[in-house]
Amino acid sequence: MESSETVSADTRHSGLRHSEFGECKDTRYRWRSQYREGTPLEISGEEEAIGYMTVLSTYLCYIVLISLGHIRDFIGKRIFPISFQHLRDRDGYAALSSDFDSFYTRRLKMRIDTCFDRPVTGVCGRTVMTLERRTDNYCRSFYLTGRTRRALNVSAYNYLGFAQSHGECADAVEEGLHRYGISSGGTRLGAGYLDLQAQTERLIARYLNQEDVMLVSMGYATNSTTIPAIASPGTLVISDELNHTSLRAGVRLSGAVVRTFKHGSLERLEELLRESISQGQPRTHRPWKKIIVLVEGLFSMEGTIVNLPAIIELKKRYKFYLYVDEAHSIGALGPNGGGVCDYFGVDPNDVDILMGTFTKSFGAVGGYIAGRKALIDRIRMLNHSNTYAETMAPPVMTQIIATLVTIMSAGKSPETYELVPKWMNFSEDFANGVEGQDRLQRLAFNARYLNHGLRKLGFMIWGSHDSPVIPLLIFQPGKMKMVSDYMLDRQLALPPSERWAMTDAEWNEYTLEHTHAEAAKNATPGAPPRRPPIVVVVVAYPATPLISSRVRFCVSAAHTKQDIDDVLRACDEVGNALALKYLDGGPGGCWTLEQVINNPTVLVEWNGVDELPPPSN
Repeated sequence: MESSETVSADTRHSGLRHSEFGECKDTRYRWRSQYREGTPLEISGEEEAIGYMTVLSTYLCYIVLISLGHIRDFIGKRIFPISFQHLRDRDGYAALSSDFDSFYTRRLKMRIDTCFDRPVTGVCGRTVMTLERRTDNYCRSFYLTGRTRRALNVSAYNYLGFAQSHGECADAVEEGLHRYGISSGGTRLGAGYLDLQAQTERLIARYLNQEDVMLVSMGYATNSTTIPAIASPGTLVISDELNHTSLRAGVRLSGAVVRTFKHGSLERLEELLRESISQGQPRTHRPWKKIIVLVEGLFSMEGTIVNLPAIIELKKRYKFYLYVDEAHSIGALGPNGGGVCDYFGVDPNDVDILMGTFTKSFGAVGGYIAGRKALIDRIRMLNHSNTYAETMAPPVMTQIIATLVTIMSAGKSPETYELVPKWMNFSEDFANGVEGQDRLQRLAFNARYLNHGLRKLGFMIWGSHDSPVIPLLIFQPGKMKMVSDYMLDRQLALPPSERWAMTDAEWNEYTLEHTHAEAAKNATPGAPPRRPPIVVVVVAYPATPLISSRVRFCVSAAHTKQDIDDVLRACDEVGNALALKYLDGGPGGCWTLEQVINNPTVLVEWNGVDELPPPSN
């Protein structure tokens, strides 16, 4: 009896590993993330490609919703004054929340709140356990039913799949927890500067090929507190119009003058540089103290990769400082995971400041600022996060070191491995980067396969083809909730005669299987394709422009080829049900779902411009 229970526990323990990180030994499903000369960074997705009827219908939907919302507010304030007292002036105090964002949240967002803030539990790996919730008051509040459902997870920033409770990284974190505890207990200038932090900073500097690195315990604060340390009144900041809000907040705090250029438009950037240099500061026309250009390596809402070589050419011509936010690109782009510099093969020292976070590819939290030692030392003294905030937690730094060991193949270089704490023990394959390279290549394959597969099915996809962030455009507001619900409950998108899906228990058990092959052997003969629930992120205003709502898929190295097939099948069914296929599939036209699934390597090798050969069925 004891033996039987032990075997069952071991099997479940092994299966849980695969629910967090899928097994995929087929070396055909690997790709090298690297820019290839002559390949366009963006292969489709220009705003001009949107049909007039799509734009008009989207605007019409919002006009009707906003008009009805104002009518309901007008009537409600008079019939139910107590419910609207937070929007009225009261006792001489002005209303704190009476702007359009408040109106949007109350009258538009709340109607579809079931697709936002979806509660989950457990490890957010290849799959995630969702908590079922209900509402009895039209989304004003929710309650949990107690039911759970394991769903395929394409919504988390777990690019390399290191968000795991098993494996050598998790083992190292557990050992570090016993040695250092949970908290550093102070600021860097106080008693919180641990030897572990110095080791982490040196290792990251080696990884990025930079002189020095400063760690910050929060990703958002890495930007918002560093920019005021390098910019001040008299500084001109030129920012991409779609830069992250943390960059914008940092510019506001700095007091610098900011000008924006059209997203990704190098022509507009050069025009701004010429104009700003020739005209100087407003009113006085004195020369700017310094000019800083802010861009992201990989834009998280659009999936576009910055044209870094072209910007560096402008930098050499116009002598500005370049600040690159690599929150989403570090670890996710480049043959060695080194971000956009690695992806394009440019010298990282051509960039003055490299910023990145550990929340995406490294399964940790916080961020870093990298650059010349003299600059980083100065930023350490002026950055409020470094001066006043508690330093990064020891378990987080242990996770960062462990992931870097295998990503940068530290075991192959004695000088690099000397930077790793002596108490950390890793297997030879892990230290030599076997696992790290495998994850990088799996991520690159999954990103291109899903990106190109969705394009060939006729969906409007924005961004670059190597991006692990893949936005699928929805447009009409009413479709946002339906897409989220249809992906989670796959039967909703099918006619009643075709509805067949695994029960929650069957899918939960399926994700605990060792391999997809073993699951296929146990499948019912002649049964329709399995339709696992899928958790997706629906993104709307204010994170995006009002009319360009989208589903944002975030692929991971933890996903298998079969997982991407499941996502493609779900999108095909939902796209047909909700009329989301706005384009013709590009060169060669649209493919059927089976043609896409049966030709993964052809799609991954496609450059997005040339016409593909006829696909095999």
